[in-house]
Amino acid sequence: MKYVLMFVDTEEYAKELESLSPTELEEVYQRVNQWFIDHAANIRHSGSKLQGGASATTVRLDGPEPVTTDGPFMEGKEVISGFTEIEVADLDEALRMVKTWPACPVVEIRPVES
Repeated sequence: MKYVLMFVDTEEYAKELESLSPTELEEVYQRVNQWFIDHAANIRHSGSKLQGGASATTVRLDGPEPVTTDGPFMEGKEVISGFTEIEVADLDEALRMVKTWPACPVVEIRPVES
């Protein structure tokens, strides 16, 4: 199954990044790069039409534990900062992958239409 992971930045996360030293910021980028390396077998880079927002699953990573909800969760102070397409067996595998994301605190998972 193909999904698009949309990485969502919040104002709080943007402020955190701005407060980091160049060395600390480089460490953040290294963790993100390592995540992409670790999941390279599942990552696809082709353009595809997304299914509607009602089909989304969102994982919030900015609390003590990851929180998964059905549907998109977008506040005016959040912005999609990037995306990647993955191919995995099912939503459970996508969730396991996303729960290890090391950067912005929200990731929306949306199935790709065939």
